Amino acid sequence: MTKRMVIMLIAVAIVFGGVFGFQAFKAAMIKKFMSSMAAPPQTVSASRASYSEWQPQIEAVGSLRAVKGADLSLEVSGVVDTISFNSGDDVKEGAVLLKLRADDDAAKLTSLQATAELSKITYERDLKQFKIQAVSQANLDTDTANLKNANAQVAEQQAVLDKKTLRAPFAGHLGIRAVDLGQYLSAGTTIVTLQALDPIFMDFFVPQQSVDQLRIGQTVTVKIDAFKDQSFSGTISAINPKVDSSTRNVQVRATLKNPDHKLLPGMYATIDIATGAPQNYITLPQTAITYNPYGDTVYIVDNKGGQADGKRQLTARQTFVTTGATRGDQVAVLKGVNNGDMVVIAGQIKLHNGSPVLIDNSITPTADASPSVPLDR
Repeated sequence: MTKRMVIMLIAVAIVFGGVFGFQAFKAAMIKKFMSSMAAPPQTVSASRASYSEWQPQIEAVGSLRAVKGADLSLEVSGVVDTISFNSGDDVKEGAVLLKLRADDDAAKLTSLQATAELSKITYERDLKQFKIQAVSQANLDTDTANLKNANAQVAEQQAVLDKKTLRAPFAGHLGIRAVDLGQYLSAGTTIVTLQALDPIFMDFFVPQQSVDQLRIGQTVTVKIDAFKDQSFSGTISAINPKVDSSTRNVQVRATLKNPDHKLLPGMYATIDIATGAPQNYITLPQTAITYNPYGDTVYIVDNKGGQADGKRQLTARQTFVTTGATRGDQVAVLKGVNNGDMVVIAGQIKLHNGSPVLIDNSITPTADASPSVPLDR
């Protein structure tokens, strides 16, 4: 009896052991299968957040204009008789540039000058006669009026003749000639442009909240797309005392030296105005920031300390940040990121909080504080 009981207990133990062993084996296999179903690590680019010195500045865009500039034309019409300049010449103030055919006007002027001379002779003769009471006061008054009228006619005709001569109203650089010898010109037809290029003005607008940071004589740095590797320095020379009611912007004018005439009126430019003392900010590439209506976020790469396939196990942790000013491709981070944090700068669109990641920085976004735009864009 005892022997049968022992055999039965052994059999029951074997059965239960098999059942429990199978369940344990099944649980292990399920765990292994589920672990194999976990999301694979996502490849991202990352960089360490670090402090950099930023100079607070106001950025604006504007255009260049000449201190003196005009499209030259004549008040009267006529046929071009002589041209005394070449395209691109530098001319002095008062230099003769062009004359219209004026033979008939010159002849009329000569006739009027002769009449004026005769009126002068008659006046002087009658004045002597008046002193000996040989002529009356009325005759002398008539002679005086005739002389004044003749001189006025001479001056009028001289003005008509002068209007047929184009002179440089100020010293400057001529543009491309737009007329030819023998061409008939109507009044007001543009003949050539004249621009005084040194110095040259830069006009731009700033928001009204930035006006208190601007001063006359303050230094500005100007960059032109045509000279991407060069910057030009100038000073603020005027601030408009009126705010534009439609844009709430204020017009500002800076004066730049331009001895080599590189800068031309009408050029588009960007302006940087340094304000205040330099400050240290944690900076990141702008691509690291995910902008959302509920707040701006970044992904910080954490090291779990574990191993996966012989490599460190890295995960992405999403955190909210407060951003400040931007400078080129960079943005200042005021809160949410510490110095030395490894921050995802590309590939975060496929991440969620806790995603495993692999870092590959073979290709990274640009983070230039002063990026330049290619000229072929």
